[in-house]
Amino acid sequence: MEAATLQSRMTQPAFAVPGAMDALMALGKAIDGTELPAATRELVHIRASQINGCGVCAVQHPRIARRRGETNERIWAISGWRDAPYFDPAERAALALAEAVTRLADRSEAVPDDVWDEAARHFDEAQLAALVLTIASVNLWNRLNVATRQVAGVEW
Repeated sequence: MEAATLQSRMTQPAFAVPGAMDALMALGKAIDGTELPAATRELVHIRASQINGCGVCAVQHPRIARRRGETNERIWAISGWRDAPYFDPAERAALALAEAVTRLADRSEAVPDDVWDEAARHFDEAQLAALVLTIASVNLWNRLNVATRQVAGVEW
C-alpha cells in the first residue's frame, strides 16, 4: 500500500473529545517532570509501540529520541534489546517492564515478580511510578492510533 492511499478512520480521538488532549498532555508533562531519565522514557515508548504495531508512535518516538541525543544503534536495537550490548541494567529492567505491562494477557502472572523486582532495584518509588505511568500512557496512545488507523508521519 502506498503512503498516499492511507487514510485514518476518524479524527484522532484525543482531539474529538473536548478536553481529552489537554488531559493527555498534562499527564505527559507530569511524567516529563519526574526524575525518570528521558532516554528511558523514549526507549519504553518505542518498545511498546513496536509491540502494539503503532506506526505513528514507532515513527514519532525515534525522532524524539534522536533529538534528545539518542544514537541510531540503540534505536535500531530496541526490538532485540536482550541481545544488544547498548543498554545498561536499568534500561533493560525498564524495557522488560514495558514488555510485561504492554502484554498483560500473554501470561498467567501479567507482570511477574522478577520483572517488577528488577525494575524496583534500579528505580526509586517516584521513578518507578513515572515508569509505569509512561508505559500506560504510550499504550493508551498506541491503542487510540491503532484503533482509528492514524497514519504515521501525518500531522494532526
